[in-house]
Amino acid sequence: MSARSKARKRALDVLYAAEARGVDPLIVLDERMQQPTGPDRHSWTPIGDYAEGLVRGFVEHQERIDGLLAEHSRGWSVERMPAVDRAILRIAVYELLYSTEVPPAVAVNEAVDSAKVLSTDDSPRFVNGILGQLAVITPQLRGA
Repeated sequence: MSARSKARKRALDVLYAAEARGVDPLIVLDERMQQPTGPDRHSWTPIGDYAEGLVRGFVEHQERIDGLLAEHSRGWSVERMPAVDRAILRIAVYELLYSTEVPPAVAVNEAVDSAKVLSTDDSPRFVNGILGQLAVITPQLRGA
């Protein structure tokens, strides 16, 4: 697994945990960035700059990202999506719109791969469908 794939997974974990706890993702991010002092200190892995950037970027642009997800997910509100799918999509849409380092095809493929491993059998197709629509119009969306 590439370093960026691991970073995406760590960012996804933060978004998912924040939602499960009903707290701001930045609170969970801050907690994950602090090295534990107890028995867990030996298994702690730093979250890393890329994962931190994904979480902070999503939080900064959450309204736009969720609006695009709602607009392009036929028959599904953002709230009705499985939590894992929602987190995967949020990270991928952030990368599509705001990352100049990641080609759109890579953002889509990484998200679909995550859905295959972490979610339901139908999720990869669902994630690919939404992101495929957004990838086509990414140049226009970046200019908006």
